Amino acid sequence: MHLVQAGVNLIYIRDLLGHVSVQTTEVYAKADSEAKRNALAAASKNIVPVSKYPTQKKDELLEWLKTIV
Repeated sequence: MHLVQAGVNLIYIRDLLGHVSVQTTEVYAKADSEAKRNALAAASKNIVPVSKYPTQKKDELLEWLKTIV
């Protein structure tokens, strides 16, 4: 598991351990909670688009919306 956390390719770990199949190695290379959290955090950065509007424009719009009520 430490090799997986260090970013070592699973194929190299398979060869180091002498497994015939990488599927056997996968049994021992389960991702821990920290690895899952990091993967989700890295993937979620692309989900929320970057705002097209500068902060000043947003503030102006919010102030204008408050006047409508």
